[in-house]
Amino acid sequence: MAPEISAVRVRLVQIRTNAAVLREEQESFRARCGLGPDAFLLTNALRDALSPALLEGADAVMIGGAGAYSVTKTYEWTPDLIGLCHACADRGVPLFGSCWGHQFLARAFGGEVVHDPDRSEMGTHAVALTEAGRRDPLFGTLPERFATQMGHQDRVARLPAGAVELATNDRAPHQAFRLGDAPIYGTQFHSELDEETERQRLLAYRAHSAEMADEATFQAVIDGLRPSPDADDLLRRFLLLFATRDGADRLAADPVAGG
Repeated sequence: MAPEISAVRVRLVQIRTNAAVLREEQESFRARCGLGPDAFLLTNALRDALSPALLEGADAVMIGGAGAYSVTKTYEWTPDLIGLCHACADRGVPLFGSCWGHQFLARAFGGEVVHDPDRSEMGTHAVALTEAGRRDPLFGTLPERFATQMGHQDRVARLPAGAVELATNDRAPHQAFRLGDAPIYGTQFHSELDEETERQRLLAYRAHSAEMADEATFQAVIDGLRPSPDADDLLRRFLLLFATRDGADRLAADPVAGG
């Protein structure tokens, strides 16, 4: 573990082909973690070998989005990424999955992910903590209900054995979970996006979402965007708690962003 959050090194696993999108996602994770570019060890699952050796020198691992790649399908790199997730669990390396990464963690540890565009959520939506979420050392520091930034068509239909649901909403369950008492978390919402980067994503990816083709629907989503300060600070607080020494004490002394 790093003595200070400024010394934390994060292995960021991406599943992207477009160079501009790769950079945008990297910048989003850096901003939400409160870290500089040198803090990130970058891996693209589409071109880089995935092995437990990637954990060397990393205080935590994060998995982001995937664009056209659905967790419901199996690609040539899928087994190796599953293996990397299990290596994190075996070694106690903190692991966080955002949106696609959240869905992948569920699948990697035995849960079920389904394609369900009827329950897709685009834009800013609120989630509520479950009873387990209110007791969780990370999520329990957040308000019982808070705004998040979303954009997905797949969702987790069944959590892995031993996982606990931390947040939910009326549209889709399993908005966030933790794998038992391990430092392994997933959020269906985009923990790496704030209101402005969500707006940029929606504009850039509008053509990939059928429900966004209707101008009135799309404009309503854009007009409905609002700040999500509690979710915006979640990745930084995750690192503070699990990737630094005396993390629980540091988090307890750290002010909640939206509070």
